[in-house]
Amino acid sequence: MPYIKFLFLLFCLILIGECRKHKSRKRRWSGAVESYKHGAPLTGKRMVDNTKSRKLKTDNLLRVDDHDFTMRPAFAGPAVPVGVDVQVESLDSISEVDMDFTMTLYLRHYWKDERLSFPSTTNKSMTFDGRLVKKIWVPDVFFVHSKRSFIHDTTTENIMLRVFPDGHVLYSLRVTVTAACNMDFSRFPLDSQTCTLELESYAYTDEDLMLYWKSGDESLSTDDRISLSQFLIQKFHTTSRLAFYSSTGWYNRLYINFTLRRHIFFFLLQTYFPATLMVMLSWVSFWIDRRAVPARVSLGITTVLTMSTIITGVNASMPRVSYIKAVDIYLWVSFVFVFLSVLEYAAVNYLTTLRDGKDRKLREKAREQSLGLAREQSLPCTCGMSHTGTMMVDGTYSESDTNSLAGYTRAPAPEDPPEKQERMVVHISLDNESTATKKKTRFRSFSFMQNTHAIDTYSRMIFPGSYIIFNLIYWSVYC
Repeated sequence: MPYIKFLFLLFCLILIGECRKHKSRKRRWSGAVESYKHGAPLTGKRMVDNTKSRKLKTDNLLRVDDHDFTMRPAFAGPAVPVGVDVQVESLDSISEVDMDFTMTLYLRHYWKDERLSFPSTTNKSMTFDGRLVKKIWVPDVFFVHSKRSFIHDTTTENIMLRVFPDGHVLYSLRVTVTAACNMDFSRFPLDSQTCTLELESYAYTDEDLMLYWKSGDESLSTDDRISLSQFLIQKFHTTSRLAFYSSTGWYNRLYINFTLRRHIFFFLLQTYFPATLMVMLSWVSFWIDRRAVPARVSLGITTVLTMSTIITGVNASMPRVSYIKAVDIYLWVSFVFVFLSVLEYAAVNYLTTLRDGKDRKLREKAREQSLGLAREQSLPCTCGMSHTGTMMVDGTYSESDTNSLAGYTRAPAPEDPPEKQERMVVHISLDNESTATKKKTRFRSFSFMQNTHAIDTYSRMIFPGSYIIFNLIYWSVYC
């Protein structure tokens, strides 16, 4: 029993000691937190910078209330040099219809304001958020030709201010800006576009503020992962020059230039390849029988309507410019080829109909002539002439002369004089030659219409050859 009491007392003493240690640690931690609230960092043992003591506030350290920060540094003196550098985070979109681009970037300014200098034994800078920016002077840089822009504010405003003991200031902010870009679509979609983002002071002329690229061409940095669906980013570069306004004066202006080259593969699949297939499909009608009217007409109308749809789809995604684009030339020439294939069949069909009418008339005329000749050859022979003479019924002996012999008997007639018989034979020979010559001349005059399939034969060579020549010229000019 005494042993148990001894253990219980020992346990109580240990518990009381631990409670005292916990209260001591809690008091030390509360003091450190209060020190941190007044500007002193937590270091465990001692503060890093004696100038940032617990009793000294930021406003008092930077003497913000002692100066008029509505005026620029060195007011009434030389121009304040403000260095600028930019880091492009992303190139979000390029719009051909609106002729603009959207970019997200980190914009940083560097200048010196001796009014913000403070004593420090370690020469370390102090970093603040956007709340202090509203109390001091900062450059009034804006984006020229900007349509929309904003500073990101999630979860707080993306603004950083870093002040060094000697008064140098770094002011950084994250901005998304949509700016205008004058584009030339005369070579679309085989084009390259150069867009520019321009920075300038809104109020201060070059006599008060001098904007410059802090590190020259190295002042602009980009993320290697930046990519666009339709464009290949070729290069970024910086320039600067003065801009003049007649009412206010000269201003320093900085330029961020970037060149974009359009990816052609997308348009090859969506525009050029379908248009070429439609033109080739229209050539199929040249191998279809000209008497198959529904097949050739439906094929021609289908290709024409498809080409119209392709042209409408391309123009719907483009601005209404007043000049001809490269894609317009290709599509409209392809449309003309398709339309000409329809006209070719219309010409073939018309000439075929005309030829059939001519053939019908010639057959009817030949039938009538054969019937008349049969009647003449079936006349009774009462003239007593020889068989050779009676077979000559061509105008040398008229019907009246034949009828005038009707009263003669069938007595054998005297033989005709040889010279007359020869004359009749010669006359028959000449008559046959004249008839053949007339038929040959008529055949030559209607040979083209009688062979309308030759138009399709020539079209099979002329249409593909002409389209191939056009493509060679087109791609050699625009590529």
